[in-house]
Amino acid sequence: MNKCHILGYHLPSWKLFEKINERIQECVELNLCCECGVVISPNPANICVACLRSKVDISQGIPKQVSVSFCKQCQRYGAVPSILLTVEIYVRLVDAGFVWTEPHSKRLKVKLTVQKEVMNGAILQQVFVVDYVVQPQMCGDCHRVEAKDFWKAVVQVRQKTLHKKTFYYLEQLILKYGMHQNTLRIKEIHDGLDFYYSSKQHAQKMVEFLQCTVPCRYKASQRLISQDIHSNTYNYKSTFSMEIVPICKDNVVCLSPKLAQSLGNMNQICVCIRVTSAIHLIDPNTLQVADIDGSTFWSHPFNSLCHPKQLEEFIVMECSIVQDLKRKAGAGMISKKHTLGEVWVQKTSEMDTDKQYFCRTHLGHLLNPGDLVLGFDLANCNVNDEHVNKMNSDRVPDVVLIKKSYDRTKRQRRRNWKLKELARDRENMDTDDERQYQDFLEDLEEDEAIRKNVNIYRDSTIPVESDTDDEGAPRISLAEMLEDLHISQDATGEEGASMMT
Repeated sequence: MNKCHILGYHLPSWKLFEKINERIQECVELNLCCECGVVISPNPANICVACLRSKVDISQGIPKQVSVSFCKQCQRYGAVPSILLTVEIYVRLVDAGFVWTEPHSKRLKVKLTVQKEVMNGAILQQVFVVDYVVQPQMCGDCHRVEAKDFWKAVVQVRQKTLHKKTFYYLEQLILKYGMHQNTLRIKEIHDGLDFYYSSKQHAQKMVEFLQCTVPCRYKASQRLISQDIHSNTYNYKSTFSMEIVPICKDNVVCLSPKLAQSLGNMNQICVCIRVTSAIHLIDPNTLQVADIDGSTFWSHPFNSLCHPKQLEEFIVMECSIVQDLKRKAGAGMISKKHTLGEVWVQKTSEMDTDKQYFCRTHLGHLLNPGDLVLGFDLANCNVNDEHVNKMNSDRVPDVVLIKKSYDRTKRQRRRNWKLKELARDRENMDTDDERQYQDFLEDLEEDEAIRKNVNIYRDSTIPVESDTDDEGAPRISLAEMLEDLHISQDATGEEGASMMT
């Protein structure tokens, strides 16, 4: 086989021609830069990368330093402007990443990689750093919260009663579950509370909470504040009107015949022993109990026959326990916590007379001759109720006993616990609020079922005594109390611990 030694190649002739053609093609594909003469691969601009970057800056017009606001209240950054949209001809963002900076430098550095078409379709890529300067500035939402005069939704809670026991209980539930944290302002008026919120969603959450804790109903309405026809956006103020059933603990009620029959043939005259998510009633003549939810109440409404100020003090002259009780057909559940008793009582204001009243009561386990008890005198009371007016007079008791009476002054002095309160604005308050609040505290001591839903804190200023006093008045044990810890105290009372209660 013939071999060729031209140009130092010891190859066959046909192989040599192939090599020569390849070298010629490589020389043809390489160009010289028109600026510096460096051999480069062909490109539409016929300029090397170094010369092209010296002539064209694709990051021109993109700000290298931008200010960004930071709210110290909510720990949020403000809206960062899009720096790439400030260029007349948009560039293509290829990559972005943060560059580490000192935490206290008030700087945020971002490394950007962008591409742009330049000079006859040539695509140039460039890397540069944008410096964000953090400036403290309160955001609009926090500014409205601090102003305390801006709101977008309000929940108006109302109860048409003369006593606020239900509101005091509702206040403790709100504190226990932290439902007051999103409120802008809480305003207390004569017959209820107003909760103001910065968003409708927070108000709806409060409405759902109230529906789960107390029997109530609500109506929603909204008012148009402003609108933008170009962007089709509207600004509304929403109002939720919540109405709680007008029944409180220790109220005497008269049920409709249809409702009493549906509850197990109860007597129409009943006593409300508790109001939680439902109305808990007890028949003082049979100890039969029933629970009425909000929907049932609004379908068969009934009112309180007497308000708390009409409670009169009686003295027990004679008391006997009813052993054998005949139950009617279809009777409902009987209370195991109460004892049916038959008592003769006399008003303390009529001790100079011999007039006494006979009645049955659910307090047979508490009453003894000589005890004082509070009750309603239905025999001498002018009751304006449609259901009572239709009842036979023989079925209406002369007296309905509500609860045993203790020395209030002594109970207040020995009360070694306290409750927390909501921070709210008080306007046009009644002077009778303190007495009503003391009634609520006494109800907590007497009813263990209500205490389970309330956070009770020990008052360190009051010395610890026995759980019952000389009169046998119920008291809250230390096991049911919580320690009122502050942020500046630890569990042992020392300074310096960061603990939330």
